[in-house]
Amino acid sequence: MQLPNRITILGGGESGVGAALLAQARGLRVFLSDQGSIAELHKSTLDQAGIPYEEGTHSIDRIVEAVEVVKSPGIPEKAPVIQALREKGIPVISEIEFAARHSNGILVGITGTNGKTTTTRLAYHLIRTAGFNVGIGGNVGNSFSLEVIEDRYDYYVLELSSFQLDNIVAFRPHIAVLLNITPDHLDRYAYKMENYTAAKLRIARNQTPKDFFLYNAEDQHIASGMAATPVRAQLLPMSMESGPEGSPLLVGGHSFFLNNPSLKGRHNRFNAQCAIQAAVLLGALPQAIQLGLDSFVNDPHRMEKVEEWNGVLYLNDSKATNVEAVYFALEAMTRPVIWIAGGVDKGNDYETLMPLVREKVKALVCLGADNAKLVQSFTGMVPQIVEVRSAAEAVSEATRLSERGDVVLLSPACASFDLFRNYEDRGTQFKEAVRELVTTTT
Repeated sequence: MQLPNRITILGGGESGVGAALLAQARGLRVFLSDQGSIAELHKSTLDQAGIPYEEGTHSIDRIVEAVEVVKSPGIPEKAPVIQALREKGIPVISEIEFAARHSNGILVGITGTNGKTTTTRLAYHLIRTAGFNVGIGGNVGNSFSLEVIEDRYDYYVLELSSFQLDNIVAFRPHIAVLLNITPDHLDRYAYKMENYTAAKLRIARNQTPKDFFLYNAEDQHIASGMAATPVRAQLLPMSMESGPEGSPLLVGGHSFFLNNPSLKGRHNRFNAQCAIQAAVLLGALPQAIQLGLDSFVNDPHRMEKVEEWNGVLYLNDSKATNVEAVYFALEAMTRPVIWIAGGVDKGNDYETLMPLVREKVKALVCLGADNAKLVQSFTGMVPQIVEVRSAAEAVSEATRLSERGDVVLLSPACASFDLFRNYEDRGTQFKEAVRELVTTTT
């Protein structure tokens, strides 16, 4: 039996707990259910708030008492609990949808397979540097729900995954940015690229002619998706071909300069172009935007300089978990590369990397439990290939294979779960190994 004013939250992670706290703050009766285990920090938060919850199971009889269910992004549509809710006709919405109902802020939403976090953080930084009262959330920082409990910002910049967009209903960003679409998470979308593309394009589904849609003009998946589902917002096509490295970016009739090493590479010129355009649309002044570009510091594990030692540069790009991200990393290299790659292969096709690998990579260090595909793909193309099973071993071998003027680049093209907890753990262990090398040999 459904109970008035009752809402169920599925998932006890960052977004689920944020949604539960927001629901309680808005006077709703809340129950949270997680089929897995809930982190002690999150359980403590729920206990302190007096929010009832369960872990290790989904009690369908309690869950279906709700008039509406808020689903965490990690729960797929095929999950039995979601199918049970569909059979009962109980609405299921995303945490992003739920949070947006309770905010009066103007929203900038950013999605894409690659570059979301960099572009989101940069757009937030530019808008904030320009003097706007702006918050950040979604897939970066706090959950959107947690941010809007107080709803103290006039603007929000949100990083949005396809999973977060899957169950939106009325969510509408004033500015939507779609950076790119390349094969990823296809197991979630019945291994159909058109399904994944449609999920990304949901960011624009509720936009009106008063809104703006910034998109990659050269991306064929975006083009096909827009042909299938036309966008009603004002269209602002953005081009990857914005000029050579070091040339100014022309946006909104103004020139901007990217002297910041955090924004190195053609992909980051494109990310910056989109972030600048969003700031311009909101009314930020050009001189303030330039100050923001100069002072921006990117998140770790994204083309992050670790050390330069004995003339060799060590870069941590552990967040590059697919082929396209590695393509842009290699493209940005101006020195011979010792490439550290490998992990859990997600059905990678390395064909697009091969011209860059032939041109720039002098040695490949395969860091994974099973390196067969990498070794097979690049044998005969890369002069030296070695296999390792730890970050420390990878750094040791890469250093042995390098010489003054080279760059050691961790850019894996794969997920990290075979040898590491996540990409952050992989990048952190890499950095620690580099710093240990420097400390013990100087």
